Amino acid sequence: LDRAGVFPAIGLSGVLMICVLNVLTDDPSAGAQAFLAFPVLWAASHLRWAAVAVVTAAAVVADGVTQLVLQPVEPAMHDLLTVGTVLVVTAVILVRAARTQDGLVAALQRQADVDPLTGLVTRRVLDDALTGALERDATGDGTALVLLDVDSFKQINDAHGHPVGDDALVHLSGLVRRQVRAGDAVVGRLGGDELALLLPGCSAETAARRARELLETVRASPLPRTDGGLLALSISVGVAHAPLHAASVRELVAAADAALYRAKRGGRDRVEVAVSPAPRPAD
Repeated sequence: LDRAGVFPAIGLSGVLMICVLNVLTDDPSAGAQAFLAFPVLWAASHLRWAAVAVVTAAAVVADGVTQLVLQPVEPAMHDLLTVGTVLVVTAVILVRAARTQDGLVAALQRQADVDPLTGLVTRRVLDDALTGALERDATGDGTALVLLDVDSFKQINDAHGHPVGDDALVHLSGLVRRQVRAGDAVVGRLGGDELALLLPGCSAETAARRARELLETVRASPLPRTDGGLLALSISVGVAHAPLHAASVRELVAAADAALYRAKRGGRDRVEVAVSPAPRPAD
């Protein structure tokens, strides 16, 4: 209906109907002309700005023709100027208000989708992407999930302050993003110092190799301090793969999380790959 122009036609039909009724009832009064505000208000509340402009212009032109039919030129032009100004100003105010509201909604959507500190996507976006990757798996290589967090992050906050901890997360996020190509992966922040790297169409071996490369990159890239010093960072990484280690989103996240904690219990600064589930006994 929108592509066929049905909705602007509704506003134009309203304008035409009101002007025809004014002519048929021989009523050039301001009260009769005021009804033209209804199709303009409807258009400004529901349609795009171009359609609003068309409906508003039609209302002004149609009102001018109607007034010239019903009364002499001078009073007709006076009424047209008054009513036309009201219609145009009303349309402009409503369109601007709608744009402001759309901007606020878009800003709220961005806040819901993007972590404000790191610029990575949020858990909600990552979950949606993970669900889609498991459903599609166009290459047949499966989907890998890499979870990582900063080793001894609490000690960093306690020793250097929370701003330095925030800098460490921003620094780590930048390193992770530089390790992946656009469209190749989804990088998100799960909360706290835990980040996630979703690799659709990626084998378990490739995911483990990329996780080790990321580990080496973090080791070789200390955080520059504001005082000119450097703060060495290390991460613990857990890797899981579907369908090798899990069959669902919940299972994949749990497998990667278990691998991550195994890396931390094993001494940190290391990569652990999830353990494949034991095969079910035959019936």
